[in-house]
Amino acid sequence: MMIEILKSKLHCVTVTESNINYMGSITIDEDLMDAAGMISGEKVQIVDNNNGERFETYIIKGERGSGCICLNGAAARKVLVGDTVIIISYCLMDFEEAKKFKPTVVFPENNRVVK
Repeated sequence: MMIEILKSKLHCVTVTESNINYMGSITIDEDLMDAAGMISGEKVQIVDNNNGERFETYIIKGERGSGCICLNGAAARKVLVGDTVIIISYCLMDFEEAKKFKPTVVFPENNRVVK
């Protein structure tokens, strides 16, 4: 049996931009993507701590070191610049394997990876 479980998350990053005129997605600083083990094109869930919105989109790689968290297209209507969001990725895994799996959880400060 396969189950869907938490793979990784960026916990409490700040939305820095929104671009309603882009086709869709979320642009994420490449440093943050690397720290969370996320890749371009990956499906993610966005949870807005300010307004309770929850929605899915896919990742576009942003400029490394920029701290960029930009919601694009329709997703830009669900958040405001300055909102705090959680970016969550999931994976399918065998039930027994999932029992041993440890997700990656990143707690950035000012949208930067803390080392």
